[in-house]
Amino acid sequence: MKPMDVFEAIAWVLAGILFINSLRGLSSQETARRGNGFGVVGMALAIGAILISGRTDHLGALIGALAIGATVGGVMAQRVAMTSMPEMVAILHSFVGLAAVLVGFAAYLDSAGEGGGAALGIEIWLDVLIGSITFTGSIMAFLKLRGSVSGRPLLLPGRHAFNLIAFSSSLALCVPFVMATGTEGLPYLIVMSVLAGVLGVHLVAAIGGADMPVVVSMLNSYSGWTASAAGFMLKNNLLIITGALVGSSGAILSIIMCRAMNRSIWNVIFGGFGAEPPKSSGNAPAAPVGDVIATSIDELAEELANAKQVVIVPGYGMAVARAQHAVKQLVDLLNKRGILTRFAIHPVAGRLPGHMNVLLAEASVSYDIVLEMDEINGDLPQTDVVLVVGANDIVNPAAQTDTSSPIYGMPVLEVWHAKRTVVLKRSRGVGYAGVDNPLFVLPGTRMLFADAKVGMEQLVAKLSA
Repeated sequence: MKPMDVFEAIAWVLAGILFINSLRGLSSQETARRGNGFGVVGMALAIGAILISGRTDHLGALIGALAIGATVGGVMAQRVAMTSMPEMVAILHSFVGLAAVLVGFAAYLDSAGEGGGAALGIEIWLDVLIGSITFTGSIMAFLKLRGSVSGRPLLLPGRHAFNLIAFSSSLALCVPFVMATGTEGLPYLIVMSVLAGVLGVHLVAAIGGADMPVVVSMLNSYSGWTASAAGFMLKNNLLIITGALVGSSGAILSIIMCRAMNRSIWNVIFGGFGAEPPKSSGNAPAAPVGDVIATSIDELAEELANAKQVVIVPGYGMAVARAQHAVKQLVDLLNKRGILTRFAIHPVAGRLPGHMNVLLAEASVSYDIVLEMDEINGDLPQTDVVLVVGANDIVNPAAQTDTSSPIYGMPVLEVWHAKRTVVLKRSRGVGYAGVDNPLFVLPGTRMLFADAKVGMEQLVAKLSA
């Protein structure tokens, strides 16, 4: 074995260890920053090993591409707001899919005259297949999360049959592709790419808006398997390891989230997730009947001051308004008064797994008062005041009572069991899932109509007086 081969092998092992420690660190808020650091060092080691290995004839072009990519990534990371993080994650997944497709075509054209054999042909086929689904599916997820495409599910007649036919046809085309010689298999590869691309769009289009966070996690898994397939194709062990880590961790996270959402993982993979037809009648869910009771800053401040237990439920509205720092100030004021104050976090609050956790960590909220849905739901009946800041679908009782609702069956934070529930929103409009919320008209609910940041700052000022 040549010295450079030994060096590469050691670099791959070290980088793999760093990536594993990166995923381990990201599993906890306390160690997330360290986990990110491990990932950065591991990727730098991998890139450095490639650059000094001498295996490329176009070093200048490679360095230029790295410089451009690093610059674009740095600018995006600096400018993206936390509210735009879900769609940014989705669009980054699409880049992975597109890269895999381009590398797959390049590898095929490069090996066409040499006859790479059936094994290489299958590797290229899988790489392009998964890459195409990831690319177009991620684009559709990006458009949905951004609001450019409606969050309502697209339910075409016979959609499951369409998915099965498209996927089966893509697999069937692999046979003539592998058996072809030279570049004769190129048309089969192109047709399969188009079929897989259409399949990716349709799979995500059939998904309801409230369930998009789980889809983003699943697309993350797809991007990992795409990278792993590319590693087999390029004979790159580190790419195989990294792709397998991302693919398996994304799949595990998706399964965990599906269980938390009372959903089936198969519905995520095959489309229609969160979009099953109503179980009762074909009619749309009825609008909540009743009048909204508005409250004021003065009334809410008095209720909070007299409370013994307070729970705050953050949502996407808090993220949009950048109100997490004002919320932290409110928590500090309540703690000084001896009032037990905690946060209740829904698994998909904010349209991305862990979105609210990151925002609260940014505001230096202590981790020990941030509780998951299953940990806090049992304490809500003993809670004096639940303050919902910009959340909607995740506190919707229709998920438990209305079988015709698109979110029926989704576990929610049962805030209506508290002695008083106050919802801070700019209006009583529907949430991302596009369904009305009967919580707003319940007798124990009060609505505080205001921008989340402005409302929280006024509340802090009143309590500080």
